[in-house]
Amino acid sequence: MNAHTSIDLASTPKGPTPEDLEITVRDERFARGIEARRWWLGGDPVATAWMNALSATFPRGEAFFIESVKAFRDGADPKLSAEIRAFVKQEINHTREHVAFNRMAADAGYDIEAIDKRVEKLLAELKDRPVVLNLAATMALEHFTAMLGHELLKNPKYLEGADGDLGDLWRWHSAEEIEHKGVAYDTWMHATRDWSRWKRWKVKSLMMLLVTTRFIKHRSEDTMELLAQDGLTGWKWRLALAKYLLVSPGFLRRILPGWVAYFLPGFHPWNEDDRELIQLYEGDFEAALMPAE
Repeated sequence: MNAHTSIDLASTPKGPTPEDLEITVRDERFARGIEARRWWLGGDPVATAWMNALSATFPRGEAFFIESVKAFRDGADPKLSAEIRAFVKQEINHTREHVAFNRMAADAGYDIEAIDKRVEKLLAELKDRPVVLNLAATMALEHFTAMLGHELLKNPKYLEGADGDLGDLWRWHSAEEIEHKGVAYDTWMHATRDWSRWKRWKVKSLMMLLVTTRFIKHRSEDTMELLAQDGLTGWKWRLALAKYLLVSPGFLRRILPGWVAYFLPGFHPWNEDDRELIQLYEGDFEAALMPAE
């Protein structure tokens, strides 16, 4: 039986993150022993390739997130320390489940090793960079994953027709990304507490611009490479990907307001309290939840 651990943050000091936020570590298992089509997401090759491309980056990416946040846990207040512990546990579970998902994609005939190798190479290049910049990159990417999670839970169209429990995997991941969306940001505020507001904003903003450019470029390239493995090449399929991202369901178009908000004075991920989306997820899967420990 799956175990779920809740870390209650209500008794810790007040801050931008909601006082009554409860980060729940949901130890779920997915993508085990199911029969999934090669185009597992509603038979749509573009949607399948986009989600496969995202998943291929998660195991190494989330290990990077964990190390970036843990590097600044010393001296954190009790509230933030509890959040970091919960964040790490959730991300470890996400890594495990996306390893299983990626194995399923490989079994379906996709070669996703090139995506993994590119992420590995990029992370190797960051090895000698100041760790605070790695935290800034993590903060930006966590904002991306939170926006993705918000969209996947808010708009069921993204996951319509998913085979087996693969839709549940992405909804589970999305709920937890929303839940811990303030951790990297609050860790950044702790790590840069002696910086001027201008320096903090400048580094944060420049990093988001860099991360955005690379995210869209690399994930689009990865998606096109996976489509090419299905023999789907040329401008027709490039336009199909652009339509998927910008028109319907329009992930990149829909997250634009949240992306712009990142650059505004007074930004914090929890300026938008979207916990009702987590409650929707848990309502759908109430029978699978165990009482908090």
